[in-house]
Amino acid sequence: MTLAHLKHLLPLALLIAGLVALWAFGLQRDLSWTSLSRHEAELLAIVAARPIEVGAAYVVVYAVTVACSLPEGALVTIAGGLMFGVVLGGALAITGASIGAVILFLAARYAFADIVPPRAAPFMARIRPGIERDGFLYLLALRLVPLFPFWLLNLVAAACGMRLLPFTLATVLGIIPGTFVYAWVGAGLAGVLEGGGMPDFAAIFSPHILLPLLALATLTLLPVGWRAFKGRNAGRRGAACGDARGGDARGGDAQGGNA
Repeated sequence: MTLAHLKHLLPLALLIAGLVALWAFGLQRDLSWTSLSRHEAELLAIVAARPIEVGAAYVVVYAVTVACSLPEGALVTIAGGLMFGVVLGGALAITGASIGAVILFLAARYAFADIVPPRAAPFMARIRPGIERDGFLYLLALRLVPLFPFWLLNLVAAACGMRLLPFTLATVLGIIPGTFVYAWVGAGLAGVLEGGGMPDFAAIFSPHILLPLLALATLTLLPVGWRAFKGRNAGRRGAACGDARGGDARGGDAQGGNA
């Protein structure tokens, strides 16, 4: 087996290792609001005692969560804000999410790019042309608005043959605003979960949060729209010129016949 084959198998091996870790340590069972509220005080005490080790462990847990396409990404992000504060919690979440996305992207590219859940196929068919045509900008716009399945965008980008560097940059830049919003929600939960309360997700999707994200996504897509507009105009001009040349040629033939 060549070195290139080993490099291709490494992301898949990491993904399998993540799944084994989930099963062995019961992480999926512990990633719940009930567990977070039960262990809130304990988690805060551990972070205060060993911030570096806990921060590194948090990044690993987040990467495994994303790589294995678990639906608890928002929970882990909010937990990061609760444990580390808005800035550090958001930064750690972005790091873990980006690492997990890259692992899943590479594993999908080399192992199971064509495996798509049937219910996700229509959504994938809609966004695939945009990613194939305007990879970085289109993916960046989709990442900016936290309304699309994170794992599915990873699979679509891999299936479309998107290069790793644009995928990584679009992922890191695109998840920054939404991640810090979730971390901000988590930072305000100190004592709330322990008292039986729940985070207010309505704040995340309120107009003063969601509209700026939609505006950023729209600005990102402006170059895409401009290129499409120029392409259509160029096609129309080409067709018009072709019709004009055809008309001139027919006129010349008619004059020749009259002569």
